[in-house]
Amino acid sequence: MAVVLARIDDRLIHGQVMTSWVNFTGANKIIVIDDVTAKDSFLCMTIKSLVPSNIRAEVYTREQSVEAFLSQKESDKIIVLAKTPEPYVYLQEHGVSFDHINIGGMGIKKGRKTIYKNISASDEELTMLKTLADNGARVYIQMVAENPRMELDKII
Repeated sequence: MAVVLARIDDRLIHGQVMTSWVNFTGANKIIVIDDVTAKDSFLCMTIKSLVPSNIRAEVYTREQSVEAFLSQKESDKIIVLAKTPEPYVYLQEHGVSFDHINIGGMGIKKGRKTIYKNISASDEELTMLKTLADNGARVYIQMVAENPRMELDKII
């Protein structure tokens, strides 16, 4: 199994993921980690209907995601999507590590402050991002594959 993109984006699947990142990475699977989405059959169906027919989409709760990662095929090229950094911290704590974590869309909402252009994070989310980096993940902002990467440690 190869994780070709681990992305934090509160919109999960949308145009940028489907056009830019799928083409750039050559992914054949998308794994969404989000408790609310995973527990709602309509949202799961919607997520799965948004991906091209040659790409499999799977939706897991945070807890289910640990086992899901352990059972992936070697041929899988996976894009992982989560709304916040929390599922990635949980996975790290349970033995699943990521070399790179892309911040693509963390919108402005109550309790968050702007950290770079249209990217915002709460103090708790910033702590989680730093934890991910301290545990070996390269954390960066990059909206689409064609844009340059902006390393998180240079911003905060």
